[in-house]
Amino acid sequence: MPEPIDYSAFDRPDITSMVFYPRRDASPPPAGAIDCSVTVEDGIQLWGRLYPHEAGSPNVLLFHGNGEVVADYDGIARLYHQAGVGFLVMDFRGYGQSGGMPSISTMLSDGRAYYEHVRGWLPGVGYHGPMFVKGRSLGALCAVEVAAHYQDELRGLIIESGAAGLKGMASRWGMNPDEPPMSDLLRLHREKVRSITLPLLMIHGELDDLIPIESAMELYDGIGSTDKDLELIPGAGHNDLLWVGQEQYF
Repeated sequence: MPEPIDYSAFDRPDITSMVFYPRRDASPPPAGAIDCSVTVEDGIQLWGRLYPHEAGSPNVLLFHGNGEVVADYDGIARLYHQAGVGFLVMDFRGYGQSGGMPSISTMLSDGRAYYEHVRGWLPGVGYHGPMFVKGRSLGALCAVEVAAHYQDELRGLIIESGAAGLKGMASRWGMNPDEPPMSDLLRLHREKVRSITLPLLMIHGELDDLIPIESAMELYDGIGSTDKDLELIPGAGHNDLLWVGQEQYF
C-alpha cells in the first residue's frame, strides 16, 4: 500500500470556500436503507448510507459531488438495484450528519477511513459481495485515493462527471504548478494515479462545461489500467447524465 500524500497545501480557507458547499441533513433512511457511521477524530463522526441489494450482490461505495448529501440518493437507489447492485454513499465533513468542516486533505483521509470501516461492517450486516469504488464530480478525488490504496481488495473504479488532475486546480487557485513544492506534490499525485491498475469505467456528459471532457481525459489517460471504458452521454451536461442517458449510464 502506498504512503499517503500530504495534500494540506490545498487546505487554505480561500480554496475550501470555493470547493465545498456543505449542507446539513438529518433525514432518516428510507425503508430498507441502513445508516453507518465511523469516528475519524475525537468528536467527529462521518455518516453514510447503505442501500443494500442481495447478500452477494456487488456493492459500490460512492463519494458524491460538492453540493450533494447522502439523502439526495434515496430516490436513486431503485435504479442501482435494478442494475443488480447495492451501494453506499458517504457524506464529507460538514455535510449531512457528518461532523467537522471539510478540506481537501481530510476528504481524502476520511475516504480511506470510511472504506476501511465499511469493508468490515458490510459482512457483519449480511452483505459480502465484491466492492467497487465510485466518485462523482469532486468525489472523483476521493475515489481515486481509495482505489490507489486498496486496489487489491476492489474490483473496479467508476468516475462520473469527474477529473482528478490537480495541475489545473493549482493554477486556478494562484499556485504555480511548475515550481516546488507544488511541482513535487503534483508529481506524487500523478504517480499515484498511474499506479491504479483496476478496471476503469468513466461516465461523462458530452456537454459538460464544468469539467470539460478534456479534463476528464487527463485522468482517463493517466490511470495505469489497460482495461478502460469511456461512456460519453450525448446531450448531457455535468449534473444530468442519469436522466439524459439513464439506459446507457447503467
